[in-house]
Amino acid sequence: MWQGRGVPDYPSRTLSVSGLYAEITPDRWVPGSFTLVVDGTPQSHVNLDDPSQLFFEYIQRMGHVIDQLRMPGEPITAVHLGAGALTLPRYVEATRPGSRQQVIELEPDLVDLVRTELPWSTRASIRVRHGDAREVLEKLPRGLHGTVDLLVVDVFGGARTPAHVTSLEFYTSAVALLAPGGILLANVADGPGLAFARGQAATLQAAIGHVAALAETQILKGRRFGNIVLVGSASDLPFDWMPRLLAAGPHPSKVVAGPELREFIAGAPVVTDATAIPSPPPSKNIFQVRPGQS
Repeated sequence: MWQGRGVPDYPSRTLSVSGLYAEITPDRWVPGSFTLVVDGTPQSHVNLDDPSQLFFEYIQRMGHVIDQLRMPGEPITAVHLGAGALTLPRYVEATRPGSRQQVIELEPDLVDLVRTELPWSTRASIRVRHGDAREVLEKLPRGLHGTVDLLVVDVFGGARTPAHVTSLEFYTSAVALLAPGGILLANVADGPGLAFARGQAATLQAAIGHVAALAETQILKGRRFGNIVLVGSASDLPFDWMPRLLAAGPHPSKVVAGPELREFIAGAPVVTDATAIPSPPPSKNIFQVRPGQS
């Protein structure tokens, strides 16, 4: 792996299911922190010394929403679709000790790499299930239905979200897990025009009822590629959250909800299994790093 070219030999693996190349690189600026890069795209950042510290902006926004769930520090039940380096499961355990969490990940090799190189706390109640996110989701124990406080949808194959986890049928199955007052968080990556993101907002709204979008202002205006966090609930979203979410940063940011969300959706059609497509690929100069580059 890049030996003899002046590039360190970082822990890596070619993933057996997708054939993508995964690598863990140290953060040169924050001791004890690491980035998981898959297919040249940074997918996760973790601080082993302080798992409550979140690095990527969209993950920070997810963390701010998680902080508003239930009472501060109260354990929750969470399901995470997509493992990455288990950044959010670590965050939930650090901020809400005793939480029960399940993680669904397609790539067992990725979990093995992360478990070996970036082990998480042995005290954490985190169960990892292997397989396709949608297939495993639909086979979860019936006793879990109606009990999940937090459902995170962050499924990527490299830099793109697969089509089959973007449809109304998928979100309807996912929403069935939520407890009363439970929250679904979806990471949506899109670029200028925001056609994919608008369709996802319309689809999640059709499945769950109440939706808000959180992102950097320039991304929401469709001026550059980036991540939009969709927040969904079967109950009215507590709008007293919104000033706190904005104040928590990162800045500049915006929360789009209510009539403004309808304007954002702008008549985008609900996505079904028959019409679903993967999320658009980012330009290579946005996220991509070459193997061995930290």
